[in-house]
Amino acid sequence: MTHSGRAGFASLGHRNFRLYLIGQGVSQTGTWMQTVAMGWLVLHLTGRGELLGLVTAVQFIPTLLLGAFAGALADRLSRWRILQTTQVLAGLLATALGVMVVTDTIRVWSLFVFAAAIGTVNSFDTPVRSSFVHEMVGPDDLTGAVGIASTTNNVSRIIGPAVAGGLIALFGLSSCFFVNGASYLAAITAFLLMRRGEFVVTPSSPREKGQVRAGLRVVWADPRLRTPMLMTIVIGALAYENQVSLPLLAKNTFGGDAGSYGFLSSAMGIGSVLGGLAIARMGRATHRRIGYAAAFLGVAMLVGAAMPSMATMVIALLFVGAGSVAFITSNSATLQLTAPPQMRGRVMALYVTAIIGTTPFGGPIIGFIGQNLGARATYVTGGLACLLTAAVGWRSLAASTEEPVPDDEDAIIERRALLEGEELSSGKGSLPGGIPSVDD
Repeated sequence: MTHSGRAGFASLGHRNFRLYLIGQGVSQTGTWMQTVAMGWLVLHLTGRGELLGLVTAVQFIPTLLLGAFAGALADRLSRWRILQTTQVLAGLLATALGVMVVTDTIRVWSLFVFAAAIGTVNSFDTPVRSSFVHEMVGPDDLTGAVGIASTTNNVSRIIGPAVAGGLIALFGLSSCFFVNGASYLAAITAFLLMRRGEFVVTPSSPREKGQVRAGLRVVWADPRLRTPMLMTIVIGALAYENQVSLPLLAKNTFGGDAGSYGFLSSAMGIGSVLGGLAIARMGRATHRRIGYAAAFLGVAMLVGAAMPSMATMVIALLFVGAGSVAFITSNSATLQLTAPPQMRGRVMALYVTAIIGTTPFGGPIIGFIGQNLGARATYVTGGLACLLTAAVGWRSLAASTEEPVPDDEDAIIERRALLEGEELSSGKGSLPGGIPSVDD
C-alpha cells in the first residue's frame, strides 16, 4: 500500500473528519443539484445567454473581492463557527429560492440578488473550509484527508446533476432548491456533533503588507512562472465557463431539458475523474505537459462543438473533462515545482485567483457569444483559445525547466496539484470541498 493510501485511511480514524465527510457528501450533492437548477432557471426566465453569463459573473465577484479578507478572518475566529454560519445562510438562501420559484414570484432582478448573496457566502466558506480540514486531522493526515474530501466532491458532482434532471422533470425546478436547502441540515448536524476538544489548532503565519505584490513580482520576473499564469488567465476566462456553455448547449443546440443539462454536467464530472487517474500515473509534471494539456483540451472542445447529438456530446465531454483537469493539474504542479519554496503559497494564491477571478469577465463574454453566435460557438471559442494560447506559449514552455526537489516533496506537490485540478475544473467558484492550501 502506498504512503498516500495509508495517509488516506489514517485520516478516517478522526471522528470529526468522518462526520464532516457524511455531512459534506449530502450537502455537496445538493449544491450540484442547485447549480443545474440555477442555470436552467435563468434560461427559463430570460432565454438569453448574456444574462446567464452575467448572473454567473455576479456569483463569483464576491469571491474575487472578499477572498483575502475571509482568509484573514479564518485566522482570527473559530472556523467551526464560521462554517456553521455559512451552512445556515446557504440553506436559507436555497430554501428562499425554492419558495420564490414555486410561488412564481422570482424575477430577473432577484436572480442577481440571490447570485450575489450566494457568492458572498461562498467567499467566506471556501477559504475557511480549506484550513478547517487541517484542524480536523492534523498535518500528518492532511494530504490523505484532502484526497478523500476531493473524492467525495467528485462523486457528488456525478450524482447531483443527474438526480437534479430527474427531480426537475418530476417536480419542477423548485424541488432542487428545496432539496439543497434541506441537505445543509446534514452538514449543520455534523458540525454540532463534532468534539471541539479534538481539533488541532496551529498558529497561523503572520500576514504582512506587500505579500501579494511580492508574489506578483516573482511571477512576472520568471518566464517559467509568467507563461503558465498568463495561459491560465486566457484559458480560464474562455474555456472554463461550463456553467454558461452547457445549459445553452443542452437547450438551444440539442433541444433538451434540465435533465439533458444534468447528464452533460455528470459526463464532465466522470471525465474529470478519469483524467485525474491518468495524470496521477504520468510522473513529475513539466512545462511541456502544460502545453500538451492545453492542446488536448482545445481539440476536445472543438470536437465537442461539432457533435451532432446529445449522445455523442456526452462522449465528447468525457474528454473535455479529462483535458480540463489535466491542464489545471499540470499547471498547478509545475508552478509549485518552479516557485521559490518560500513563495509557493503566494504564487498558488495568485494561480487560484487567475482561475476564479476570470469568471466575472469570461462569463458575460461566453454568454454573449452563445446568445448571438450560437451555443456551439462557446466551445469553438474555448477550443481556439486553448490551441492559440498553447501555440503562443510553446517556445517559452519548451525552454523552461523545473527546480529539482526531493521525491517525497514532489509526491506531495503532485498529489495536491491533482486534488486542486479535480476541484477547480469542477466549476470555478463552485468548490464545496475547498481548495487545499499550499503553505509558504
